Amino acid sequence: MSEAKTMIRTEVTIDGTSFLLSQDQEVEDLRRRIEQAVETAGTFVDMTVVGNRSVSVLVTPRTHVTISVATVAFDARDTGDLEFPYGGYYDLL
Repeated sequence: MSEAKTMIRTEVTIDGTSFLLSQDQEVEDLRRRIEQAVETAGTFVDMTVVGNRSVSVLVTPRTHVTISVATVAFDARDTGDLEFPYGGYYDLL
């Protein structure tokens, strides 16, 4: 019996809204950009989320951010390639 393939999934929660990062996102770089944004009055931080979609979040000194990781089932579609989004209505066509 073979073992199921898995991958690491990173979840970023910003002011109570959860975002699951795509596999190509470097967490240390994202942390650095969030820390830099907190030092300003407010800066947009860009990230690519599951579904290969781009998200921009306004981060201010009052923003609450939590980053967590978990092992989940492998999803070969989760490449972070913004040219090939998946999920939602388009998967039904």
